[in-house]
Amino acid sequence: MAIFKGAGVAIVTPMKGNGEVNFEKLGEILEDQINGQTDSIIICGTTGESSTLSHEEHIETIRYCVEKVAKRIPVIAGTGSNSTEEAVYLSKKAEEVGADGLLIVTPYYNKATQKGLIAHFKTIAEAVKIPIILYNVPGRTGMNMLPSTVATLFNEVENIVGMKEASGNVSQAAEMMQLTDGKLDLYSGNDDIVVPLLSIGGSGVISVVSNVAPKYMHDMVMEFLDGNITKAAKMQVDLIPLCKGLFCEVNPIPVKAAMNMQGLEVGSPKLPLTEMEDENKEKLRAAMAAMNLL
Repeated sequence: MAIFKGAGVAIVTPMKGNGEVNFEKLGEILEDQINGQTDSIIICGTTGESSTLSHEEHIETIRYCVEKVAKRIPVIAGTGSNSTEEAVYLSKKAEEVGADGLLIVTPYYNKATQKGLIAHFKTIAEAVKIPIILYNVPGRTGMNMLPSTVATLFNEVENIVGMKEASGNVSQAAEMMQLTDGKLDLYSGNDDIVVPLLSIGGSGVISVVSNVAPKYMHDMVMEFLDGNITKAAKMQVDLIPLCKGLFCEVNPIPVKAAMNMQGLEVGSPKLPLTEMEDENKEKLRAAMAAMNLL
């Protein structure tokens, strides 16, 4: 059984002016997400700026999220690293504080061979008991996880259950589903191709857009899963201008700007990420206004 079906939010980490995690604000946006029918919280992922959180901040943010959500919906913790030892450490800590599952990105910068990926993910999976969603995002990591590698891990490791596929390659995703007999829990990592991935057996999306439009994303996936394909496709197409606005600069720069436009006061991203350029901000504002999100 999938950890969740529908639209999970790759939630931002609100920051204070001094760069510390704003837990009070995080609590507010978690409640907003649950009220907006988000199907899962993905905490401390790419959008959550995990790469610039200290280990202590990382673990405490997961702990706070788990306690605040209080089992109302699943909490999936980002615990990936380009160091296998570090990923094991963070994964064990996330399990200890009560995460329902883990999202683990492929190694970045040092990268790995496909054989190395298998060893990396098997080592992490053996250290914990909770389910794991693999995360393939070549545009950030500089490496691509091949369908055959995904299939090997899925077929040989009991608690590796899913894939967040953010390569943008629907053909590759289809091959993953073919090699796993359609049993892989496939989540789109790209908000602009959710419906295409649902059409090949996907379970939903791990979404940046859900930060600003949780109900829309939930409804789009559910319309598809309920058989209303034409309506879901129309919602997907209508979403494209907002997707362009939210990804015209490095994520999560635009989504934090968008949430601040909504009055959510999530603060600025941490360096080396900076505030959004004014010209791009106005394009984003127009896209949000067109969808009645301001």
